[in-house]
Formats: sequence, structure tokens, C-alpha cells
Amino acid sequence: MTLFSYLNRAFNGFPSSSKILVVFSLSSGGLVAYSESQSSSAPKSTELEKLPKKKKVVVLGTGWASISFLKDLDISSYDVQVVSPRNYFAFTPLLPSVTCGTVEARSIVEPIRNIIKKKKGEIQFWEAECTKIDAANKKVSCRSTIEANMGKKEFSIDYDYLVVATGAEVNTFNTPGVKEHCHFLKEVEDAQKIRTSVIDCFENAILPGLTEEERRTNLHFVIVGGGPTGVEFAAELHDFVHEDLAKLYPMVKDKVRITIIQSGDHILNTYDSRISSFAETKFARDGIDVNTGCRVISVTDKEVNMEVKATSEKVSIPHGMVLWSTGVATRPVVKDFMDQIGQGKRRVLATDEWLRVKGCEDVYAIGDCATLVQRKVMSDIAAIFKAADKDNSGTLIVEEFQDIIDDILIRYPQVNLHLQSQHLSSVTDLLKDPQGNARKEVDIEDFKLALCQVDSQMKSLPATAQVAAQQGTYLSSCFNKRELANFQPEGPLRFKSEGRHEFIPFRYKHLGSFAPLGGEQAAAELPGDWVSVGRSTQWLWYSVYASKQVSWRTRVLVVFDWTRRYIFGRDSSRI
Repeated sequence: MTLFSYLNRAFNGFPSSSKILVVFSLSSGGLVAYSESQSSSAPKSTELEKLPKKKKVVVLGTGWASISFLKDLDISSYDVQVVSPRNYFAFTPLLPSVTCGTVEARSIVEPIRNIIKKKKGEIQFWEAECTKIDAANKKVSCRSTIEANMGKKEFSIDYDYLVVATGAEVNTFNTPGVKEHCHFLKEVEDAQKIRTSVIDCFENAILPGLTEEERRTNLHFVIVGGGPTGVEFAAELHDFVHEDLAKLYPMVKDKVRITIIQSGDHILNTYDSRISSFAETKFARDGIDVNTGCRVISVTDKEVNMEVKATSEKVSIPHGMVLWSTGVATRPVVKDFMDQIGQGKRRVLATDEWLRVKGCEDVYAIGDCATLVQRKVMSDIAAIFKAADKDNSGTLIVEEFQDIIDDILIRYPQVNLHLQSQHLSSVTDLLKDPQGNARKEVDIEDFKLALCQVDSQMKSLPATAQVAAQQGTYLSSCFNKRELANFQPEGPLRFKSEGRHEFIPFRYKHLGSFAPLGGEQAAAELPGDWVSVGRSTQWLWYSVYASKQVSWRTRVLVVFDWTRRYIFGRDSSRI
């Protein structure tokens, strides 16, 4: 050690290369290695300090929107943390199948940690519920869902970017008795409770000493809401009863009754009218009662009270079990957040076309918890005219308008929808006079008149898994291209300011919708105004839903469950 100290003082001030050469001549390669490591470690430390700190992205939820976002996000650029009260992703379109044992609950869920471990990098997950979003301080407050010795732990997380994907809750419309006496079908736990209740209804109906009326009441299943969830549950329940339970409870099989109550004029009214008609005809043939034009006013433990809208007549029907499936509502934590940012009067959290929450620059919302508010053309009509009128003449010629047509179609998708509805081949056709003759030029008033009907084509996106998944994929793409977009923006022109938008706005592409109707028959609404019904459509449903599973594990389990049901039937155990 004395020799080493002497040499260290002697060579102090000499370049590193000189030290290496001299020490090499005096000693062994071990000291050479020491000298090299000492000379090179300092610059590495400096380089690490110069590396930019990763932006922290906090994601709330593990549903369709958040999982699609996480699967495609380049996490090498971000510090990602996920908060959700559920440590799994559920394939919600198959929840009606879980209610009757066609598919087991664990077959449609994938642990969130299985999903995030496949990413090249680390994503942190906290099994907790977000209780408050503090937009001003960029912080979220959370409470663990796990009951520990010290109670449920509370903590907070700060963020640079927040992605709200908490989903929505069932909308009861404040109808008396709904929360106390109805089942819902939003979560896996809901499906399991329904499965137990169905078996309980049959077991209660065969108890000795009951009157015929009491047996019929126990076996009367009422579904409030004729949308996809309600219709699919009715179809699954009908098959469960007639294919399996009728063999196990032959003494009461003729007393089972299934009723759908729908406030609209038709069930599946968001689908093509041909599908609605097919479903109503099939249900009538299967003995499923469909009461349209009826509004439920209250629910008790024994009856569903409703009003016939056409006649205002009050009707009460006894029930053994009620499923409430009438749409979704905003969760309390999101509602509180809306109050903070000036959206308290809205029913749903509003975002712009880039899925940014209006009023919060670094907060995004995707999935059922938010709605995209498309900007109106007429709000920017003067700015659009000015951008096109490059010579400031006060009039537009067709050539000037053509220069910004692509930007208009990207920024305002309702323009393209209006062209399709009017059977126009080009945007320039809008500039023709009322007689359909081409005009050489138009002034601002003619321009406003030409586009005044365009905004009537604006529509809200449905709260479906398909929309949520596409939004998650789109938002991850924007995050991955964020740095590049600062220098090379890809979006349309900013009509009210300079330059271009960073990204192309989100555009939903409808890939089709399915409605399983029981008896190995289904209906499908496909792109291009195609409608398919029947057994072949049911097999298409099988193949699509199997392919859409998030992992090979769930894909195999779901197909195995379908096969098991064919061979052995559904399990009626009360577990």
C-alpha cells in the first residue's frame, strides 16, 4: 500500500495514458486494470447525470382502453405506473356467457402482471383505487383495495402525463329499488353473482309447499334494457334453461319465463333495423317476451313496476331475478375531476380529437369514462376561409379551396360523412350553386352556406370495447411519436394559428358488431352495410372472439370451454 500511495502522488497531474504506461512498466496487469477503471469511471458518471429524466405516465384502469395503450406503448421513453382495483384484464364481451356457465370466469381474465411483464422494460402496477385526481398539482390519490392489519393503505402518485381509463358504472337513472334489488353485468363478479342467483331461483322453485304461482314467480327472469348486453344474456339464459336445466329440473321447466323490458320501440336499436327485426322474431319464436315502449319506474324485492309510455298505464310484474342493463354513467372520482376543471355540468368527461381532456393539457381520457367532442366546422369557418384565401381577395376560387381540402377532411371528419349522405363525389361539389352549377368563386357568405349542414353529421362514439381498444392504440402511437412530432408534425393545419397539429386526430373505424341470439344463431353488422344472420354468423362470432383474446392462455381456455359445453353441457353447481 505504501508503494501504491507513493506512485499515486508521483503521477498526480499526468494524463491517464501516461500513468497506464509507467505503471505497466513497473507492475502487473492488475494495476493497469485499476488505472483504466479509475480513469473511465468519472466520465460515465457524468454521462448518466446528463441523461434526461423519463416522463412519468400514470394509467388509471386495466380495461380495454388501458391494456391497448400499454401493449403498444414504447416504455423505454417513459416511467409507467398503473393503478387499478383489479389486477386483471377481463374480456367483457363474454360476460353474458359467464352468467350461465358457457364459459368459466377465469377463462376470460388475464392477470395484468402477465401482460406488463412482456414489455421490454418495467411497468409498475399498484392494486388500488384512485380516489381523487388533483389536476392543479398533477397528482392522484389512491387507496389500496387490500384489507391489511393497518387498514387500507392510502398513498399519492405524481405524474407528468395522466391517462384516465377507469371505465364507467351502471346508470340506474336514480330509479327507486334498482341498487337494492337488481343485478348488473359490468364486472366478472357480477356475472358470477348472476350465475349463482339463477341456480338459486330453480332450487327455490322446487321446494315443497309452494303454490304454482310462487313457483312461476321464482322462475320469472326480467331483463331491463334491450341493448346488446341484455339481449345476449336473455339468449344465454334461454339456452341454459332449455339445454341443461330442463333436464335437471323437469318438474318446473314449463314455468320458466324470460321477459325483456325496453323503453325504445325495438331491441338492439343501435344496430341495423334488419338485425332488430330478426332478433325480435327469433325471441318471439323462442318464447322470450319483449315489452317495448315501457319505462321502469321502480323495483321491489317482488315486483318490477313499469309504465307503458303510449298509454301511461302502470303495470307490475312479479320476478324471481332482475338484470338491469340500461347504459353507463360517470364514476364518482371522474365526476369530482370534472368539477375541478369546469366540466361539472356535463354528464361525461369531454376530450378533444386527440383524446386530451378539455381544460387539462397533460391529462388524457380513453374508453367509457369519456366522450370525444368533435370541433364544429362552423366554429372555424372564418379561419378556414382565411387560410384558403391566400391572395386576400375576399373570395375563394376552386383551386384555392382544393389546396386545403385534405386538411379539412382530416380535421373535420363530419365533412366526409356529409358528402356520403348527400352522395357527393368531392368536397368542391359543396361550392356549387343551388341549381348544381359550378361557380368560379365564392365569398364568405356563400362559403358558410355551403358548409352550414356539415355539422349535422356529428355523432358521439358508442361506449364499446371496440372504441376503447382503438383509442388506447391511437394514444400509445401519439406517445411513441411525441419527440418526433415536435420537429415533424403530422397533423392537419391549425386554421386559427400557425403551423400544423402534432398528430392526426383520432378516427374511429367500425369493424362490425355481433349479437349472439341463442340456439347457435347470431347476427352481425359488418362494414359496408353488410348484415349477416344465422348459424354461419355464430361460427364467425366464435372465430372472431377467440382471435381477440389477449393471450394464448385465455384463447385456449375459452375454446376448451366451448368444446366442454358441447360435450358435457353447462355446469349447474352452486359454487
